[in-house]
Amino acid sequence: MEMFQPDFMQRAFLAAVLVGVTAPSIGIYLVQRRQALMGDGIGHVALTGVGLGFLFQANPMWTAVLVCVLGAVVMELVRARGNQRGDIALAMLFYGGMAGGKLLVSMSSQSGAGSLESYLWGSILFVSPGDLVVIGLLAAVVIAVTVGLRRQLFAVCQDEEFARVTGLPVRVLNLLLAVMAAVTVTVAMRVVGLLLVSALMVVPVAAAQQLTRSFAATQATAIGVGVVTALLGVGTSYQVDLPSGPTIVFLAILTFALFSAIAAPLARRRHRASTEHGPAVCDVVLPGPAHAGTATATATATATATATATATATATATATATAEDSSGGPGTAGGPAAVLEGTEPVRAPAGATIDAPLSGESLSSRGLAQ
Repeated sequence: MEMFQPDFMQRAFLAAVLVGVTAPSIGIYLVQRRQALMGDGIGHVALTGVGLGFLFQANPMWTAVLVCVLGAVVMELVRARGNQRGDIALAMLFYGGMAGGKLLVSMSSQSGAGSLESYLWGSILFVSPGDLVVIGLLAAVVIAVTVGLRRQLFAVCQDEEFARVTGLPVRVLNLLLAVMAAVTVTVAMRVVGLLLVSALMVVPVAAAQQLTRSFAATQATAIGVGVVTALLGVGTSYQVDLPSGPTIVFLAILTFALFSAIAAPLARRRHRASTEHGPAVCDVVLPGPAHAGTATATATATATATATATATATATATATATAEDSSGGPGTAGGPAAVLEGTEPVRAPAGATIDAPLSGESLSSRGLAQ
């Protein structure tokens, strides 16, 4: 328990919790829209912000926020235009950010290699009370946006055209997502480092996807993985005297490997359980009036469930039946082949599942948005 006694370790653990929650919260959207390396690019640009902070004797976290937000907006605008030369522009932005950061740090009076190293790889020794306040404020903003606008952001990441048709402000949401990614990079750079912050955005999400099937469950599991690995990484780095950033990322990768090993047997067990039980069949007897005897109806029902951004699932069941009344004329009933004597055809209730194979996969909503 002695490692919880120093003030800098208390600040480091609190910062680790904030980073563990924030990074996967925004990372799940980047993974969903196949922009897993966006955080890495923003981390390159953030180095210029750190250099500006050193040069002007300001808090590097605030200057990094400004530069990261500007760089993220430029990246999103380049991506939205879909220009074929956009990748070249982004490469120039990334490497220009790194080069500019190194030059600015060299020009400043705080040009020590140790200072820059702490921002590149993370260091629990350099989380000051002022840094902790900034991390807390920025983390609160990111969590409020990613959780409060979860459905809207998911819709945009899943299908921009669908989101645009439903009336969502797609461009505004895309820019907001880019800005939140930039803020997250700034939040995590003190604990994980600018070069590894993208890993903490992506790896916990990839690990959670091995065991979960819905968006909400994946987000919650990824946040749990992020918090646990961040805390274990900070504690391990203190005990073994290792840099906190690489330690946290290495533990996250080990968690991904463990979840991947568990996922395969679970999938086989679920498949085996579904095949052993087989389809269930329901036979429904539709009673008629007392003097008419009984009528037996069978029908085939199918249920389909589809998930949308608003987490709605629709299931349809149809039943058709033909019957013959006492006069020999054809009639229509709620199931096929309902044979009645001397009475009106008996209709099956709408939506009834009659003689239908019941499958857990076909009757359950598999949407990502819960």
